[in-house]
Amino acid sequence: MQWTNDSRLLGFILVGFSDQPQLELILFGVILFLYFMTLLGNSTIILVSLLDSKLHNPMYFFLSHLSFLDLCFTSSIVPQLLVNLGSSDKSITYGGCVVQLYVSLALGSTECVLLAVMSYDRYVAVCRPLHYAFVMHPRVCSILASMAWLSGVTTTLIQSTLTLQLPFCGNRKVDHFFCEVPVLIKLACVDTTFNQAELFVASVLFLVVPLSLIMMSYGNIAQAVLKIKSAIGRRKAFRTCSSHLMVVIIFYGTIIFMYLQPAKSRSKDQGKFVSLFYTVVTPMLNPLIYTLRNKEVKAALKKFMGKTL
Repeated sequence: MQWTNDSRLLGFILVGFSDQPQLELILFGVILFLYFMTLLGNSTIILVSLLDSKLHNPMYFFLSHLSFLDLCFTSSIVPQLLVNLGSSDKSITYGGCVVQLYVSLALGSTECVLLAVMSYDRYVAVCRPLHYAFVMHPRVCSILASMAWLSGVTTTLIQSTLTLQLPFCGNRKVDHFFCEVPVLIKLACVDTTFNQAELFVASVLFLVVPLSLIMMSYGNIAQAVLKIKSAIGRRKAFRTCSSHLMVVIIFYGTIIFMYLQPAKSRSKDQGKFVSLFYTVVTPMLNPLIYTLRNKEVKAALKKFMGKTL
């Protein structure tokens, strides 16, 4: 019992990149810049989507949710990471670790489902354009977004709670830069077969199933686009979906590598850098991808900047 309580009293030590001191300084500067760009880019997307009436449609409704998710997700991890990179103290309180675990897992799981919902929106827009206004009614969009958020909250309540019930027997060194389910399970001093099985089932439900639905949606979209005789029409349809597809590939590619690849087949540093990519880089890239490849967003930004200046 004393060993079990040690972690709660003393908290954890996030090892992170402390074995490479020179790299820590570089990472601090790079991550600080990326975090600033994430805050700026995603806040701009939310603001523009709210202020420009031309962007009051399902696509930008879901994009605003995605930007808000990315803001919260990266903010639940990066501030503590910057503190640890910038000082010799690598500790995090037990309460801080618990909050980080629950919040980051909820937001990450929500994003997995939300990207699937966004692919369905693109499927309806391209394959059933005449029924789009009816199928993607604002009430339907609100229900779909609520389902995504609810699924994320549900999975974190189950997974995080089960993980925190494990005894750590005084093990306080987390070989990662934030509190995440797989690394905390490794820290346990008892048999974790049940937790590993539960993690695998959750990974299938929140990674494989949504990704399969996304691939089905884009398979139907590809067939519909190929049937369009006009080259201009094909380009327009492709431009409508390409931004979302790029985000899906980047996000799911890194997450699947972390959660579905056997832990023994990757090094510790590999896991850390992959996690760094989907927690810091991906949230920064999302607004850039949607802005640079979307004429409507660029036009709204120019209009907004013109009014501001």
